[in-house]
Amino acid sequence: MSYPKRLLLATLAIFGSLLQAQPQDIIPQQILDDITIVGQSSPSDIHQLPQIVGTNIYAAKKSALIVLDNVHGNVVTNTMRQVMAKVPGIFTWESEGSGIQIGIAARGLSPNRSWEFNVRQNGYDIAADPYGYPEAYYNPQLQSVQRIEFVRGHGALQYGPQLGGMVNYILKNGSEFSKPFQVETFQTIGSNKLFNTYNAVGGKTSKVNYYVFYDRRQGDGWRENNEYNTNTLSGTVTYKPIEKLSLTAEFVRWDMLSQQPGGLTDDQFKQDSKQSLRSRNWFNLIWHTAALTSDLKINNNQRLNVKLFGIMGDRSSVGFMPSGGIVVEDAINPNTGEYNPRAVNIDYYRNFGMEARYVNHYTIGRQESSLSTGIRLYTGSTDRLRSNNGTTGTGFTTVIAPGSIWEADIDYNSANAAVFIENLFRISDRLVLIPGIRYEYVKASAAGYASLSGGTPAYLQKQERGRDFVLAGFGAEFNASKTTQFYANITQSYRPVQFADLTTPPTTDVIDPDLKDASGYNFDVGYRGQVKNFVKFDVSAYHLQYNNRIGTIKQLRDDLSSYNLRTNVGGSSANGVEAFAEYDLSKSISADQRYGEISIFSSYSYNLAQYNSFKVITLSGNTLQETNYKNNKVEYAPENIVRTGLTYSIKNLFTTVQYSYTDKVYTDANNTEAPTANGQNGAIPSYEVIDLTFGWKHKTGILLKTGVNNLTDVMYFTRRAGGYPGPGVLPADGRTFFLTLGYQMK
Repeated sequence: MSYPKRLLLATLAIFGSLLQAQPQDIIPQQILDDITIVGQSSPSDIHQLPQIVGTNIYAAKKSALIVLDNVHGNVVTNTMRQVMAKVPGIFTWESEGSGIQIGIAARGLSPNRSWEFNVRQNGYDIAADPYGYPEAYYNPQLQSVQRIEFVRGHGALQYGPQLGGMVNYILKNGSEFSKPFQVETFQTIGSNKLFNTYNAVGGKTSKVNYYVFYDRRQGDGWRENNEYNTNTLSGTVTYKPIEKLSLTAEFVRWDMLSQQPGGLTDDQFKQDSKQSLRSRNWFNLIWHTAALTSDLKINNNQRLNVKLFGIMGDRSSVGFMPSGGIVVEDAINPNTGEYNPRAVNIDYYRNFGMEARYVNHYTIGRQESSLSTGIRLYTGSTDRLRSNNGTTGTGFTTVIAPGSIWEADIDYNSANAAVFIENLFRISDRLVLIPGIRYEYVKASAAGYASLSGGTPAYLQKQERGRDFVLAGFGAEFNASKTTQFYANITQSYRPVQFADLTTPPTTDVIDPDLKDASGYNFDVGYRGQVKNFVKFDVSAYHLQYNNRIGTIKQLRDDLSSYNLRTNVGGSSANGVEAFAEYDLSKSISADQRYGEISIFSSYSYNLAQYNSFKVITLSGNTLQETNYKNNKVEYAPENIVRTGLTYSIKNLFTTVQYSYTDKVYTDANNTEAPTANGQNGAIPSYEVIDLTFGWKHKTGILLKTGVNNLTDVMYFTRRAGGYPGPGVLPADGRTFFLTLGYQMK
């Protein structure tokens, strides 16, 4: 049976089940119509998502909601270690102080441009291609973000691929305003010639809310050869022709140009971590996102949300990338009197999709229950161009040498159709059970050429992989009291075969015809809630199983010639604890508010991520030698992450100090301890960072915020790169400061 027929039958079965629901007027507990009202009246920056928001079920899931207006940290440069300080277990790559590229991960997964998460903006995908190349090159400027939804692995049933879960940036849309016209403006200066201007207008009437902003950020960067600039223009408008229907149109245009200073060896990092050996490496992104959304409240029990979205993204890089790595100097060639040609890489992403979600609240006997279901259709295309014949100049340009052709020209395509259903059964006033299932169809293809042979393209054997499967999950939540819950869930997930796995050199490499998607599951069990009005907490244990990891092994033909086989080579597991608590000391002792308030928070994660099996086969003479990295630590998986902080506020003033500790990590499956001469392998030492922030808000809307990142000027790094933007050690920023003056019209 073809996948459209399967999808149609699954959809009919789901919507047919809705006919069994009783059409009574029900408003179940812990249900919110709109995400904008979550935490709006609270000064806290961290909240637990309610059981149901809009058409989405969050009960029993490990989740968090971050309110950006209440974050006491540096949001101007998207400093994620501060923004997500109260979400335990988040490991961040801090190799770019501009904040343009965000890299976060959890539970032993890779932080590379957050590609182990399903990254979304206002509920739709913003990665380059979530099925073949899930790197999130574009991330919204956090001053424009109203809330960040964060759901761990159990989110796979509602949102699809990636074992890490889902991150959703919800942009401001004017619904939080109270007048037809209001203004926001924030002006920031800081270290290394940082300048940021953010200006917005928005408003709200009985039928319309809107929000338009422009953001410009620029600076020289903390390292040499590290200048950057970004521009964002965005607009959204929502029209409500009738009380129960809203129609929203939104558009974002974002562009950035960043000079890439390259990596360092470990010795160079110790000598001077600000130094740069590359002055001609540049990175450019132009990103457009657009969406049309219809939200219909059929009645108090039923709601339908339909979203059409599209992405047009261009990614370009140019740089000197010799085979010898960072130890090769980028200098004038004495034979030509010029620099050597640079490598040019260009990708064009064109993605379009539709998601429709429906929720129905109904009764079984006397108990209220809720059913959430949805359908997704998606298509994406990527055109990839590569050449080593770029110009010999120093500025940014993607022009290649006259008379030359692209050395690689590959077309990738992906398609996805999915349908899911989750049902929240209220067994009693205390217990809810949430079974769920998701049907997925995924197809990926690759065609073109990846190299030249004598100046002639060596075309790849066309690859096309289509498959379908079912994911299942189950969650439970038990109210131990009115404000605390036990929760547990187990959910299957997967990570699709990537585009890179479908394009290997045809003369030296072979793709396993039985190559499978990586798959696995997440299991969580925990206890969370609030004690009176002064303690918030969430403590949980988890297990993440990651099967069918993809790698390359050596193989021999009958004539004893060797080739590289791209295949599934093993799996890994991560076990750990994630804990968060926030304690308001002043409220707990009923202190006199005239003397201010003191609150303390701490988040901690313990993560043991190891390979169950990871097969490596190398060639020695005419003999294959097999090694298994079983029990080795997974790369970039710190065992311990601790973040803690204290906030003191009095009237309109506040000051916050945050401390962050991240454990040592390995950067390869071999767990290489000593750094290699090129800086590309070796352990990354543990590090500690302290951040300090001060703020003042006046009732007229004027605000002042200042802070120091990395107060003690610790020299550290979080990443080693094997290629661009390295290779080698990529240092984190030393001590920097910022100062923001803003106004929010009341």
